[in-house]
Amino acid sequence: MKKNLIIIIGILVIVPRLAAQTDTTKLKEEINRLEMAHAEAIFNGDAAALDSLMDDNVTVNHPTNRIVKEKKELLGLIHHGVIRYTAFKRYPELFLFFKDMVVVMGHEIVVPAKGAPNAGKTLQRRYTDIWMNRDGKWRLTVRHANNVCSNMPEKS
Repeated sequence: MKKNLIIIIGILVIVPRLAAQTDTTKLKEEINRLEMAHAEAIFNGDAAALDSLMDDNVTVNHPTNRIVKEKKELLGLIHHGVIRYTAFKRYPELFLFFKDMVVVMGHEIVVPAKGAPNAGKTLQRRYTDIWMNRDGKWRLTVRHANNVCSNMPEKS
């Protein structure tokens, strides 16, 4: 009897944790797919794709040392060539899960195109993206990207 009770309690404790891990795994896959779609849309200058991925009030701490406070302004920077690349690779490293919010941290390697700041230079960046679930749809709501200084010590 005691043995059966211990088994039942064990199942009641373990099964919900396994289900939560499965939900997190699925959500991580979905957010990773959105991260890659966002990177591809930036690289291609695809305003329609960016419009569908970003919240209307997206706020970006941009690597050009300015804060962009809405999607319209960000799409304008893309339209005018301030945000344009000949190469853009994104590498998500860490996903943090909260209620209706996922934080993604990682690094990017980009080469801005002619006419954009730092044109032709290969830039290493650190970034943080915050995705929020708005009305059942995940949207990029906050982004911080900064260029890594070339004189930074390497990781040990």
